[in-house]
Amino acid sequence: MTDGTPRVAPIALGPEEGEALWAFGFLATLKASSETTDGRVAVIEHLGPRGAGSPLHVHHREDEWFYVLDGELTFWVGGEVVNAPAGSFVYGPRDVPHTFMVASEQARFLLVTEPGGFDAFFRAASEPAARLEIPPAPTEPPDVEGLTTLAATYGIEILGLPGIPA
Repeated sequence: MTDGTPRVAPIALGPEEGEALWAFGFLATLKASSETTDGRVAVIEHLGPRGAGSPLHVHHREDEWFYVLDGELTFWVGGEVVNAPAGSFVYGPRDVPHTFMVASEQARFLLVTEPGGFDAFFRAASEPAARLEIPPAPTEPPDVEGLTTLAATYGIEILGLPGIPA
């Protein structure tokens, strides 16, 4: 473009296409990243088993939303419990504490953050997927202190362990 505005190329990915990662008990596929959208958005498809979820946390840099494709998730957003079966949409604005867990046998959903940037944290907290399937269950407890330190460098504050607060 001649006005100095960066040009963003179209993205078209089919099923099972994208950067595949294992993170937080999920097979996560980056469909759009900060690099491919000039920092505008990150889109990550997740597939996970019952009980997989995120620690209680709050984003200070981006808004986060979820669209459940298959299965059911349970969210805790801003102090409210939300049951979200397939077809549900849940929005967590920045600075609002939230967490979620897979409530069905397994679930598939899109996680979108705006602006982009969360994808860099996600890559740093994950490993490349060895196969396009849900990762094996962990054999050691999570490194909460290490995750908390890593998250803070990306403007994410870890407030508690995974699970829906009572």
